Amino acid sequence: MHQDNSGSNPGPGSNYLIVRPHRGGYRDLFQYGVRGDETSKNKFLERPDDHSDRTTSVINVQADDRRWVIVVSILVRKIIGLLRTPMEYTGLVVDFVLNLLSANGGLLGLVLGLIKAKVVIPERGSVDFVSTIGQLDGRIDLYKGWSFVEQLVCMEDSVSSGSSRRVGIEPGSRGLVDLCVMASKLAYENAKVVENVMNLVEFLDCWNDYQKQMSTQVFILTDKEKDADLILISFRGTEPFDADDWGTDFDYSWYEIPNVGKLHMGFIEAMGLGTRDYTPTFDYHLVELNSSEKENSQKNLPEMVERSAYYAVRETLKRLLAEHANAKFVVTGHSLGGALAILFPTLLVLKEETEMMRRLLGVYTFGQPRIGNREIGSFMKAKLNHPVDRYFRVVYCNDLVPRLPYDDTTFLYKHFGVCLYYDSFYNETRAEDEPDPNPYGMRYAVLAHVNAVWELVRGLIMGFIYGPGYREGWFRILFRLVGLTIPGLSDHCPTDYVNSVRLGPDYDLQMSPL
Repeated sequence: MHQDNSGSNPGPGSNYLIVRPHRGGYRDLFQYGVRGDETSKNKFLERPDDHSDRTTSVINVQADDRRWVIVVSILVRKIIGLLRTPMEYTGLVVDFVLNLLSANGGLLGLVLGLIKAKVVIPERGSVDFVSTIGQLDGRIDLYKGWSFVEQLVCMEDSVSSGSSRRVGIEPGSRGLVDLCVMASKLAYENAKVVENVMNLVEFLDCWNDYQKQMSTQVFILTDKEKDADLILISFRGTEPFDADDWGTDFDYSWYEIPNVGKLHMGFIEAMGLGTRDYTPTFDYHLVELNSSEKENSQKNLPEMVERSAYYAVRETLKRLLAEHANAKFVVTGHSLGGALAILFPTLLVLKEETEMMRRLLGVYTFGQPRIGNREIGSFMKAKLNHPVDRYFRVVYCNDLVPRLPYDDTTFLYKHFGVCLYYDSFYNETRAEDEPDPNPYGMRYAVLAHVNAVWELVRGLIMGFIYGPGYREGWFRILFRLVGLTIPGLSDHCPTDYVNSVRLGPDYDLQMSPL
């Protein structure tokens, strides 16, 4: 849980906006939202106090122009904060009950087990204990044997001389996207489950300063133990019953990197590269400082570097790239994990890790929220998508999360990269952004709810149309029913992302059997 601290002490040249929902009450929120009351506004918004009057004025104008959006963000985060404990315990109960049912062969099996006094009790953290996301969609068929990846990356092409040459995988190929969506889904599982499915190299639990706990999780794998061709990094996303994860998605706080752009502060904290409780830590990790400034910024860095996801992943990746001379790497993630997946190469560019970036094959995200402003997008487009596209952002239908934080023609947060958008018939459109980037208004609400009814019907017949591999179980259908109330929430489930990639146009890859 993030705890507010009133003494941030801005670093040299810092430019940021921190939204602190817990500093004011609902009365203050009303006065700020309706009347624009300065005293109430200052309770919720923290800005640097050592900037020029012009810079401070610009931040104030931005905050005033987007006041209602900030108010909604604060209100949502307050509600999420109230639900934190109930959500946590609900998640524990749901996880246990679902695993209890699956371990005993369903409800009937559990009843028979109780009668015979032979009930199997699931053990959290074991190879058989599956996450809520895994219960919603249990497919792991892509990885059961590594034949698929080996065929994909290590194909041998005979030439006329009788020798052979290695044919590499192409960025943006459907096979690579399928590989990444399955890895993004598997990132929600515990280390033993991941290790049982693939050639796991590292499973990392790293420090998330927004949540004040070791909650940023990422795994790293290779396609082979020796002479690997592919290194894959997958960040875990927003967990269904984790209030702090959802709070991060709705956070409007940002930190500006000079001459680069503004980044979502919560995502930087999830990478372990600073704390809003002492903003000079962001300067230390993200901005070039002179020696005296760096010494001042280091004062509040207890174990931050050692526990940081960015530094831990970077060091492991450096070692693997040195061990596997022919390997390239891909980065992926779903939801919050998608934001961290694109943030990681962004940080590599900022840190001038040129050789590592040269060996980046691609970044593939699914249901990813926005991570920064237009300037960040322009900065990274030149690094990632030239001369060929290497960043692909997959969005399914009315998924709410890719439309967060809010964006319009003048607003702060903007997407960048190639958007692969799939509608509810799994038709693909390649564009700069998804339709309805701001899902508000009566028209959107009506269409989204009508579409949710269709998705429920489709879920009931998927297995008959596409085969048993696409059949949706009772728990997924139950979640579809939730989608009748909040359509964008149901559409965020990885199930439709897997289906979109596999049932989209020109998909002709043979899946590895279970």
